[in-house]
Amino acid sequence: MFVWNYPCAIFLSYFLLSPHISDISIHKLPVFLLLSLAFLLFALFIVIIHSIRTTGIAKTEVAQRLSLFIPLLAAYFIFGERLGIEKISGVILGFMAIFLCLYQNKKAEVKSDESKILYPVIVFIGMGIIDVLFKKIAQIDALPYSSLLFILFVFAFFFAFLYLLYLLFIKRESLDKPAIAWGIAMGALNFGNILFYLKAHQYLPENPSIVFTAMNIGVIIVGALVGVFLFHEQLNKLNKIGILLAILSVIVIAYA
Repeated sequence: MFVWNYPCAIFLSYFLLSPHISDISIHKLPVFLLLSLAFLLFALFIVIIHSIRTTGIAKTEVAQRLSLFIPLLAAYFIFGERLGIEKISGVILGFMAIFLCLYQNKKAEVKSDESKILYPVIVFIGMGIIDVLFKKIAQIDALPYSSLLFILFVFAFFFAFLYLLYLLFIKRESLDKPAIAWGIAMGALNFGNILFYLKAHQYLPENPSIVFTAMNIGVIIVGALVGVFLFHEQLNKLNKIGILLAILSVIVIAYA
């Protein structure tokens, strides 16, 4: 599914964003940056799949959303932005939320070994690095963002297609044809998420915190509800407290 989501995203970005590919000079193109980001997007997709399988949707989504701490720290240590007491408080709440969300009850089923916590931790770190790289790309003034986004999808599909060839010819797995249709649907959602996120910022240029807060809190709440009620994921009391702290942390940081 995640392999076939990229052709759909490429198609939609080409016809809806109208990138000026012919105007792009290879000398101006940040090839290493785009390749690094594309590879991380591809690789992290696989990690997210394993994280959902082992720890569930709710905890994986919390790990994704709380990854905002990494670009926040990068803004302070790399880009020289000053952190106020509110943002520092939000970071502390966030790390408390991560600990509580990933807490495993020792009396739980035997299958829930501690090694499974590694996947959401990688998701947390990986998504944070991806966000920092997206910020680096957004700072490029020499090329339009729509063109860079189109090329990014193309590079990500290149890595994903290589992975598909590995599954087909090395691991001898059969091609799952229904997954192609589901992947196209996922690609439409993936592209739509980015498109409407950008449009929301365009319509609310003076209130980015509203867009940021709505997205992060919305994903955490909906992800947790879907995981619990649709897939019957088990959350202990500390996990539920962790989700509430995650929402509070995002609010504090967004409005700091």
